Amino acid sequence: MLDPKYIRSNAEEVAVQLRKKHYELDVKRIISLDSERKSIQLSTEQLQSERKSGSKQFGMLKAKGEDVSELKSSLENINEKLNVSEQALKDIQAELEAILLMVPNLPHESVPEGKDENDNLKIRQWGKPKVLDFEPQDHVSLGQAYGLDFETGVKLSGARFTLMRGQIARLHRALAQFMLDVQTVEHGYEECYTPYLVHADSLLGTGQLPKFEEDLFKTSCEGEATPYYLIPTAEVPLTNIVRDSIVEASALPIRLTAHTPCFRSEAGSYGRDTKGMIRQHQFDKVEMVQIVHPSTSFDALEEMTGHAEAILQKLDLPYCVVALCGGDLGFVATKTYDLEVWMPGQQMYREISSISNCLDFQARRMQARFRGAEGKPELVHTLNGSGVAVGRAMVAVIENYQDVKGRIHVPEVLKPYMGGIEIIQ
Repeated sequence: MLDPKYIRSNAEEVAVQLRKKHYELDVKRIISLDSERKSIQLSTEQLQSERKSGSKQFGMLKAKGEDVSELKSSLENINEKLNVSEQALKDIQAELEAILLMVPNLPHESVPEGKDENDNLKIRQWGKPKVLDFEPQDHVSLGQAYGLDFETGVKLSGARFTLMRGQIARLHRALAQFMLDVQTVEHGYEECYTPYLVHADSLLGTGQLPKFEEDLFKTSCEGEATPYYLIPTAEVPLTNIVRDSIVEASALPIRLTAHTPCFRSEAGSYGRDTKGMIRQHQFDKVEMVQIVHPSTSFDALEEMTGHAEAILQKLDLPYCVVALCGGDLGFVATKTYDLEVWMPGQQMYREISSISNCLDFQARRMQARFRGAEGKPELVHTLNGSGVAVGRAMVAVIENYQDVKGRIHVPEVLKPYMGGIEIIQ
């Protein structure tokens, strides 16, 4: 959430900045509501003052044995007015908060202008796509022979679910273990095992609610007062670890990682990537989260991008780094880098990781703070990124390491995790 005071004081400027994200801020409505809030708050405070003064006078008169009937009637009238005024204030504050919860984070000045993914800015490229002397197959045709079972996935759960068996299932597990080892041992992240079900407060804190409820899987259990949501990413439980807390500045940065399944309804993606594993309702990621001092968050963004790149470099998978344009930038992000990996079977680069700096946008929603030099609590900055998406990494390995016989060669760094298997055949 943006700072409400900043929006109220700079509504027109905020509106201009948000247009880069193709979001139109209703400035008139916000200013009108805020003006009304101030008026009601003023009258509420006046009534509270009158009640306090009258109550004091009531006590003094009653102690002297004087008639208090008229004053009692006046106080009852004030209380009635105060109840109405306080409720009106609550209602207008709730309406203002509901509007502000739907306002996205401001894009950083370095974010390029653009409408969608076609306008993203390529920053750099690593590696070159291999020149194959045969027609490459995609992961769907290659993987089905080795345990990538789409038909059974559909039978068990419906569209956008996949069953993995045998050496393909082991390859998937090997990738996740390899990624965790790199992020914990080499990059200093603390490994976590998180719940896969969270309450609404956690999703509100990281910005999935209320705006993206349609993209979430919601569950309920008899006897439970509040519903559970399946996590769309480990970013949610990892970032919410610091919700409603104040950490010492000396504890920053906090680096956390977790391997979890992720669950998304993929609302709005009907007809896109219906074949194969690119867009699933259930998929795995190794997530990276950093909780940092505000002065270091953009350095942390570059660092985390390098941490994700390290995975692809060790796997020897060609990729490029792109800066997302305003129109493609996510709701909570001020700046995002995407890593796009080369897929020979599709003859194109596909996104495999997004790394975002959210500034204090999530921290304000979560009330996640640190104690500054003067001892005063200040909002932390939060960042998150994939290190990387396990299923898409497996797709990239399958397609990039295929040979003319349709076999899949195991990347060197994965062989220890595959029990010495060098070729899936």
